[in-house]
Amino acid sequence: MKLTFEKKLEKLEQIIAQLEDPSLELEQSAKLFEEGLALSKELSAQLDEVKNKVEILKKQGAELKLETFEED
Repeated sequence: MKLTFEKKLEKLEQIIAQLEDPSLELEQSAKLFEEGLALSKELSAQLDEVKNKVEILKKQGAELKLETFEED
């Protein structure tokens, strides 16, 4: 099951809260950090994709026509 942006963000927030626990063992901290970093990269990529779509729409002026953004 693919997680939505909102669910990924929620999961990342949970990971951050867990990492703030001073009693967390080093090995578990490293595992959570790795998972959080992966989620952060996924979220960033999704935001970049949306940003590019918005820019395409803005460039079209009065005519709002959505074009698929393809990265070079």
